[in-house]
Amino acid sequence: MTSEELRQRTKKFSLRIIKLVDALPKTTSGKAIAGQLVRSGTSVGANYRAALRARSKPEFVSKVGVVIEESDEALFWLDLIIEAEILPECKVAHLRKEADELLSIFCATKASAQKNLKSANLKS
Repeated sequence: MTSEELRQRTKKFSLRIIKLVDALPKTTSGKAIAGQLVRSGTSVGANYRAALRARSKPEFVSKVGVVIEESDEALFWLDLIIEAEILPECKVAHLRKEADELLSIFCATKASAQKNLKSANLKS
């Protein structure tokens, strides 16, 4: 997957998060989770874009670390929606799967970038 394809995928993820948040009930718990989920879920794409504009390899690794944190947090809120039965699992499962896949992709990206960075430092 190219960086542009991943950038588009994270943007679609953000849009799907927004739609899901709009479907949450307007209860106290629904509103609290909505605020947290919309922030973390939309931050995945925004922070990945920032990572692509990193000025150095160490900065890229750092920014991808933020993407991982935000992906994991979004996954937490999606799991909470399912486990608390705030929405039916069938309405959340596809988005939860995407969050999990994105988390895996960014963990692998960071590990690869760190390995490349370490290798480049040894050659210097």
